[in-house]
Amino acid sequence: MDITLQRNLFIAFFRSGILGYGGGPSTIPLVHKEVVERFGWMNDQEFADVLALGNALPGPIATKMAGYIGYKVGGWVGLINSLIATVLPTVLLMVGLIGLLSSFRESRVVAGMTAAVAPVVGVMLFVLTMQFLKQSKKGIGLAVTIVLSIMSLAAYQLLGIHPAIVIGILIVYGLAVRPRREKEGAAS
Repeated sequence: MDITLQRNLFIAFFRSGILGYGGGPSTIPLVHKEVVERFGWMNDQEFADVLALGNALPGPIATKMAGYIGYKVGGWVGLINSLIATVLPTVLLMVGLIGLLSSFRESRVVAGMTAAVAPVVGVMLFVLTMQFLKQSKKGIGLAVTIVLSIMSLAAYQLLGIHPAIVIGILIVYGLAVRPRREKEGAAS
């Protein structure tokens, strides 16, 4: 067991958990920053695959990503370590701050702090979306990326199809198209 690796896993997921105000979606860009950019445990494509799979499965995205990445990087110890690091900030903050925040719930300062954080989370998610679009454009091309994005948005927003179903359909599409492209590339 590599102690430095386990320490880094704990730091990466604890940092993401403690700074990810607003729940799972707000932690995704933070996990990306740690896992892909800071520690280099995955590349953008691998991270996108983990995110897609995590979104297709039930339960909180942060813990699913922590468990998978922790296991991939550090085995069973890494899985447990990453899960603890992801959940611990929430538990500590809930126990330590719930009484304080509930007593000041009507305060304009607390409401202002909450409102001020929302745009930051939106910007972080937008930046991550742009990175995924660039990665997708490299892999399947601009036209297909635009078409799949519009179709996904329409399915989710206009038709009310659950995101997991949309992701599942796109995974099936990717599995069907990729082998065909690989065969075409091998034939030429």
